[in-house]
Amino acid sequence: MKYSEEVKNMRMKLLRSALYFALCYAIFLIFICFMIFINDPHNWVGYFRNDYTRFLSLCICVLLLFAVVYFYFYFESKEFLTSPKNIFLIFSLMMLSLLICYLFGRFISVFARPMALLALLSLFLFNRRQAILLNFVFSLLIFVTDTYTGNFTATSDGGFAKLPAMADVVGSGEVYYSLMLGFVCGTFATLTAGNTKTRGSLLLLGTFLSVPTILIILLLELPVLSSTGNWIAYSASAGFGVMGCFLSTALALCFMPLFEVVFGRLTVFRLRELTSPNMPLIQRLRSEAPGTFNHSLIVAQLAETCAIAIGENAELARAAAYYHDVGKLKEPDCFTENQQGYNVHDELTPELSADIIRSHAKDGYELLINARLPKEIADVAREHHGTLPIKYFYDKAMRLSGGDSRIEDYSYLGPTPRSKISAIIMIADASEAAARSLKDRSPENVERVVRTIIEERMDLDQFSDCAVTMRDLSVIKGSLVDALSGVHHHRVKYPSIRFNRARQAVKDEEEPHDES
Repeated sequence: MKYSEEVKNMRMKLLRSALYFALCYAIFLIFICFMIFINDPHNWVGYFRNDYTRFLSLCICVLLLFAVVYFYFYFESKEFLTSPKNIFLIFSLMMLSLLICYLFGRFISVFARPMALLALLSLFLFNRRQAILLNFVFSLLIFVTDTYTGNFTATSDGGFAKLPAMADVVGSGEVYYSLMLGFVCGTFATLTAGNTKTRGSLLLLGTFLSVPTILIILLLELPVLSSTGNWIAYSASAGFGVMGCFLSTALALCFMPLFEVVFGRLTVFRLRELTSPNMPLIQRLRSEAPGTFNHSLIVAQLAETCAIAIGENAELARAAAYYHDVGKLKEPDCFTENQQGYNVHDELTPELSADIIRSHAKDGYELLINARLPKEIADVAREHHGTLPIKYFYDKAMRLSGGDSRIEDYSYLGPTPRSKISAIIMIADASEAAARSLKDRSPENVERVVRTIIEERMDLDQFSDCAVTMRDLSVIKGSLVDALSGVHHHRVKYPSIRFNRARQAVKDEEEPHDES
C-alpha cells in the first residue's frame, strides 16, 4: 500500500514537471518573438506574415530540443524533475545565455559571443554530465534561432547585415560559427573546469579555452583565407573569439552568486566560503564552544575523506561537518568537550539532561535556517544523530528508576539520515568521539570500534531513508580506520631536557611529556 502511494505521488510530480516544461516552452517562444521584434521593429509583422513557416519550423525544433532535455532527466534522474526550481533554473540559464549571445552577436561580432557561459554555469550549478547535455542542446538552440529568426550579425563596415533567408544563412557559413564554438568550447569547459576550486582559477580558464577557439575559427575561415589571404580579418575574428572566452568565465562569475541565492544552489565556491574562519557561526563556535569547534574540524576532515572515497560531494561533506554541532551554541557548557572539570549534568535529572543533549540537533537546524545557510547543511545538523538512544542518560535513568524508563524518552527526535552525506557525518561523528576515548589506538582497535558503530546504526535502521549501500559503508569504514589511526596516533616520549639561553642542557625535574 505504501509502495503504491509512493508510485502515485511520483507520477503526479512527473506530470507537474511536464506542465512546468510546457510553461517554460511557451515563455521561451515569447522570448524569441521579442528578439524578432528587436531585430526589425518596423517590419517584424512581415516576418510572421510572410515567413510564418520558418517560425513554425523554429517552434518545432525548440520543442524537440526541450523534449530531449525532459526525457534525459526523466530516465537519468526523476528526482531532479520533481523540483520546479530545477526546471525553472534550466530555462533561466538558457534564456539568459541566449540573450547575452544575441546581444554580443548583434552589436559586436558573432565570434565575441560567450558560448561557454551556459556550460560553465551548468557545470557548477548541476554536474558535469548534465552540463554537457545542456551545452549540446544550447548550441543547437543557438543554431536554429540564428537560422530561422533572421538574426543580425556585425559586418566589416561597422553596420549590421540581416540574414534574410534560410538558404542565404546556411550558405554564408556564419550561422555555423556559434554552433561549433558553443559545442566544442562548452564541452572543453565542462571537462577542464570540474576541478576548479576558486573563482580566480575559473577566470583564468578563459586562457585555456582560447586555444580551441582560435583553432576552430581558423578551420572555419580557411576557405576564405586560401582565396583572399586576408589575415587581418582572421586576426580580428580570432581576437573576438578570445574575448568571448574570457567573457564566458567573467560573466559566469558575475551571474553565479545570483543563481546560488535565487535558486538555493550550492557551488564549490559557496561551500568554500561557508567554511571560512570569518563566517559568524564558525567564529561563535571557536569562541563560545572551543571543544565543539575542534571536534568539528576533525569530523570535517574525516567526512571529506569518506565522501571522496565513495564519490560524494567532498566540499559539501566538509561544510556540513563544520556546522553539524552548531546547535550546541545554545548550551555549550552542557557538552563534555566544552567542560572544564565541572559537569552540570551531575545536578540534573536524566530526563532533563537527555532533553538538553538531544535538542542540539533541532536547535542547530533552526539556527542554520535563521542564518540563511543552505538547507542541505541544516538538514545534516538535524539528521546526524537520527533516532539513536542517548545511552549514558538512559542507563542512568534505568538505575534510578529500577528499570522503569522508556527508551523513546532518551532518544534523538530524528529524522534519520536522508542523504549519504548525513550518513557519513553520523558515522564520522561517533567514530571520532569513540576513537578519542581509546587508550590503545591501534588500527585493529579503531577498526573494531568503527565496525561496531556502523553495525549498531544498521541494526537500528538509521540508514533506511538514504541511498547508502553496503559497499559504501565498507569503504567508509576503511577510510575512517586509516584516518583515525593517523589523527589519534601515539607520540614518542621526549627526554626531560630543556635548554637555557646559552644553549646548555639543563635537567628538567618534571616528568617526560608528549611534545606536539
